[in-house]
Amino acid sequence: MNSTPFQALVCPLDGKPLHLAGSAWRCSAGHSFDVAKQGYVNLLPVQQKRSTDPGDSKLMVAARQRFLEAGYYQPIAQAVSKHLLSHAEAQPASSLFGCLDAGCGEGYYLRELSRAASNSRPLSLVGLDISKWAVLSAAKQDDKQSPLCSWVVGSNAHLPVQTATLDSVLCMFGFPVHHEFARVLKPSGLLVQVEAGAGHLRELREVIYPTLKPDAISEREVPEGFTQLFTESLSYQIALEGQDSIGDLLAMTPHLYRASQEGRARAAALNALTLTVDARLMIYERK
Repeated sequence: MNSTPFQALVCPLDGKPLHLAGSAWRCSAGHSFDVAKQGYVNLLPVQQKRSTDPGDSKLMVAARQRFLEAGYYQPIAQAVSKHLLSHAEAQPASSLFGCLDAGCGEGYYLRELSRAASNSRPLSLVGLDISKWAVLSAAKQDDKQSPLCSWVVGSNAHLPVQTATLDSVLCMFGFPVHHEFARVLKPSGLLVQVEAGAGHLRELREVIYPTLKPDAISEREVPEGFTQLFTESLSYQIALEGQDSIGDLLAMTPHLYRASQEGRARAAALNALTLTVDARLMIYERK
């Protein structure tokens, strides 16, 4: 691993810089946020929550962790890491390369980035998710003596990060809040955004839904404050064997709740499924 925890966090209550003192993050106004024994900090105040337990459930997080660790999305992780590390190598060597995964889930993409960076310049990483179960899972997989990342429960709508302190932001199949991403990025910093393409998991959707809407590819407007550098389609097939793997895939996606009981039953009856992974990778530069 070639990374360290990112430190330029702010208090979610007043926006003042936070400083780590022992086992708590504190701001100058006296607000204090304890680091949990698993190694993460909760910077999501109750007034920023829309429910008592926002984000992915414990079930969804566990299913996604099993699915991703099986390597099905590794080509996506490799493509993202390649672009980020290329950008990192082009930066001055005098400072750490700061990267936020906004909607980090259980931390898969940051761990893959850290592994890929073993022979490159040091990274300063922060993983943030609104789901406490996701951040808990990510932190539990980290080395407490030498953590690779700061793990934070927080919201993309109110990132607890100091302005213009990051070299890059990841948003992997998540919910982008572009004005907040623009705020925390340095000038010329990168936003790497990955979203599902038109054909993503089509074979699963054909099983669980009675009909599918026609595939459509819509051009995204370039977010305000950014210029578009690059767009890439990542498309390949994977073969799932066994009901457990198919069940994990369904459980980690919103399709679990959108499908009818009959659709979920049809998926549960499958013993094998060949699927199309269709992802769209977009890279923007902060003006």
